[in-house]
Amino acid sequence: MLTVHHLENSRSQRVLWMLEELGAEYEVMRYERDAKTSLAPAALKRVHPTGKSPILEDDGVVIAETGAIADYLVDKHDGAMAPPRGSDAYLRYRYWIHAAEGSYMPPMVFSLFLNRMETAPMPFFARPIARKLAGALRDGYLDDTIAALFGYLNDELGKSMWLAGEALTAADVMMSFPMEAFVRRAGGADGYLNIVGFVERIQARDAYKRALDRGGPYNLMS
Repeated sequence: MLTVHHLENSRSQRVLWMLEELGAEYEVMRYERDAKTSLAPAALKRVHPTGKSPILEDDGVVIAETGAIADYLVDKHDGAMAPPRGSDAYLRYRYWIHAAEGSYMPPMVFSLFLNRMETAPMPFFARPIARKLAGALRDGYLDDTIAALFGYLNDELGKSMWLAGEALTAADVMMSFPMEAFVRRAGGADGYLNIVGFVERIQARDAYKRALDRGGPYNLMS
């Protein structure tokens, strides 16, 4: 039996969604974030030394990292949710399944930390300094990076229903989190109609809804 060690309000929601799309049987071990720090609980370190979620267990095999878990599940299900190897669609698939965490999530996390830095409690005289620093980082790096990445993504989604063609793949599952973050947190609802349409399509899927029922709270991007 597959077991997903799942942290509320986290990227591990994608693993539950993928398992629902595959029709796999699995158990969910839920973990709650610390109410003050929002960090994962120490209990996850008993499963994997990094103490990060998601973690997948399969008959004694422990796999961490969402991308590695997605690859494992594709292989375990005989290539389901992946295009045929050697096809042009597979090249697109392979790019997007790695781009999710390699290129797209880092600026989303960076943006989240800047937002927190600007709104965190601090002495009144420090607030203008924090805002100026955050603004400089956005102007000097973050805004242009996000515009380039998501502009390209929006264009690619204009070519087909899903990122690797007309069928949903694990690459779409992996890219779902940065796109949801973009639409909710980074102004992606304006001018990026293909990304907005993608988010609406995935959230309307029955498997996506079942994964939400299994995973519990998923309000990180609200």
